[in-house]
Amino acid sequence: MGRKQKVYLSLGSNLGNRLANLQKAIFHIQQKAGKILDISSVYENPAIGFVGDDFLNIALSLLTPLDPKELLDILLQIEQDFGRIRSTNGYSSRTLDIDIIYYGTEIINNHDLVIPHPQMQHRNFVLKPLSDIAPQFYHPVLEKDTRNLLQECRDRSGLTKTKLKLYKDRAGLFSQLQLIAIEGNIGAGKTTLSKMIANDFNAKLVLERFADNPFLPKFYEDQSRYAFPLEMSFLADRYQQFMDDTSQFDLFKNFMVSDYDIFKSLIFAKVTLQKEEYNLYRKVFNFMYKEVKKPEIYLYLYQNTERLLENIKKRGREYEQNIDPAYLEKINRGYLDFIKSHPNQNSMILDIGELDFVSNPNDYEFILEKLEDNILSSSI
Repeated sequence: MGRKQKVYLSLGSNLGNRLANLQKAIFHIQQKAGKILDISSVYENPAIGFVGDDFLNIALSLLTPLDPKELLDILLQIEQDFGRIRSTNGYSSRTLDIDIIYYGTEIINNHDLVIPHPQMQHRNFVLKPLSDIAPQFYHPVLEKDTRNLLQECRDRSGLTKTKLKLYKDRAGLFSQLQLIAIEGNIGAGKTTLSKMIANDFNAKLVLERFADNPFLPKFYEDQSRYAFPLEMSFLADRYQQFMDDTSQFDLFKNFMVSDYDIFKSLIFAKVTLQKEEYNLYRKVFNFMYKEVKKPEIYLYLYQNTERLLENIKKRGREYEQNIDPAYLEKINRGYLDFIKSHPNQNSMILDIGELDFVSNPNDYEFILEKLEDNILSSSI
């Protein structure tokens, strides 16, 4: 593999979720073409040369081990993956447009590729983003830097700098959040997924601590007798722990990810307690709930009862082995009812019955993409 080269790319989108298209394209470029170094601000401008919706445009710099033809092939494939079909019949709207502006200081002129891009000096929507990250880079043919090219450019189409922001990688995208809560029934895999995300994206991990609860084994033996002390004990422990763990942000972590949300206390209590007990419990809960941090994303991992029982058996906690399937079904319904009754909460329900995100990287990637889509949709 030869020496890595610094290149500059121009990206644009005017179809679909434009910001999401650009952000996902950046991730694909990072995965397949090299290391993203810098990303410009996001600019909005009208379609030029045809009638279409406004574009979002950016420029980025990339350190790539690929030669120019290899890089072009990768970028064209990424465009196709986003539904782009290049046409020789003039300009048209597109989900994604990627152009190579510079490949170092090389000059290339062949049938497939011309570098520097032959039209860049005439395009305000290319030069302005480029000036954010390479104001003094000299055009190897015109022998002028980006600032001079921008001053001389006759393109006066409307160009607006937006407040939108794009990130080099998912860690940066996720870091705009404070808290993701990953919830699910007993054995759904919420703790495992929380640990994976915390490890991969430098998040502070907030785990529910319940193994030492003295009422839990007794509850599984005699639910009616131990339900109320169990739920009150859980509520007190969750409240204290959640307040301790989320009240101070770790400066060395990007965000927080938790394998529970304190509202689960009310969900479980509604299933296990008698009506009078539940009404008393809810009064105490409502007082506490006002004080706790709410997640920006509430991800519920849905598993059917059969799969839950398989997972519970595999992890081998003795006191869980005789859980009644009907109890698990009630818990699932409780979570779904909670989500439906809180439409203003940013909730996601993800059916992972056919997924194995621990052993299959593609399944894990699927979950990360769903989180990514949610964040980007909320950013518009």
